[in-house]
Amino acid sequence: MQILIIGAGVIGLAAARAAAQAGHEVLVADSANAIGTGISSRNSEVIHAGMYYPTGSLRGRHCVRGRRMLYAYCASHGVLHRKCEKLIVATDAAEQVKVESIHAQGLRNDVEGLRLIGATEARELESALSCTGALVSAETGIIDAHGYMLALRGDLEDRGGRIAFNTPVEGVSRADGRWRVRFGGKEAGTVVVDAVVNAAGLGAQALAKRTEGYPDERVPPLILCKGNYFSYAGRPVFTRLIYPVPVDGGIGIHITLDLAGRMRFGPDVEWLEREDYAVDPARAEAFYARIRGYWPGLPDNALMPAYSGIRPKLSGPGVPQQDFMIEGPLQHGLPGLVHLFGIESPGLTSSLSIADEVVSYLT
Repeated sequence: MQILIIGAGVIGLAAARAAAQAGHEVLVADSANAIGTGISSRNSEVIHAGMYYPTGSLRGRHCVRGRRMLYAYCASHGVLHRKCEKLIVATDAAEQVKVESIHAQGLRNDVEGLRLIGATEARELESALSCTGALVSAETGIIDAHGYMLALRGDLEDRGGRIAFNTPVEGVSRADGRWRVRFGGKEAGTVVVDAVVNAAGLGAQALAKRTEGYPDERVPPLILCKGNYFSYAGRPVFTRLIYPVPVDGGIGIHITLDLAGRMRFGPDVEWLEREDYAVDPARAEAFYARIRGYWPGLPDNALMPAYSGIRPKLSGPGVPQQDFMIEGPLQHGLPGLVHLFGIESPGLTSSLSIADEVVSYLT
């Protein structure tokens, strides 16, 4: 089977690798000039354990399974990563109730390595921390996201798969039981394939609307939710990831680490009308206020604007978070077509598991 994957981010590359491993002829098309230039390059690089998501949801199922697969993949392919643990902290009685509910949800989701601790033990683990209690997640880690995507690309190409860069997809239509895909760019033209996977990230909805025969009413809204990150000018203070309780639209301004041990903070939640990646230095004021709730020792003038990412959400402010959407033939009735909508966090962690489901729809 000839399969075209649209999008060379982490989800597209994982799906392409899985399809190539299954023996298919695979081509990946991306409008950019390199892999992972979109959502996949603008995140916390965290391997999530899976305790936040509703039991039975696509997020919950793929995060837990994908996390186990991802650790095994990193070990077998030499991808830099580290299980560093994470503390979800409470700073008052109301937040303590939320932390306990996250623990209970994690147990329902079959997440390993969770335990509730009190304030004393939390300070023994992280002396700079101020909290009334915390949930320890032993299975949370960090990863070199670009190194992971390079490994996926290598697996794909080792099995004969190819990536066409600078190749925007302008439309998809049916042709004698197959799919005709029109490309723009310097080498504009068409290709006919047996199956198409839309893993275009922020462009997934627009591409779905340019897919002949796919009903417009099935295309969900695209809600742009920006997350800003700030870097820390001083020496690292924490050795684990520190998360507050979740907020509307995200899981809170947290302290994360890179593989060199450097600390950074984010993401916050900024709802947008259009794509904009500039980080407003004035947003640091809210960062200081939130972070000092669990790290009172954060010095003045220690935060510097770093970078931002945009989450492709399917629901807006004040509305319950929508699940991932994996629209295959079982959902829409068109053979050999999969659209992926709203694949935000924990998409990186879930990528290998999502890839398996995508390929299962095409065989």
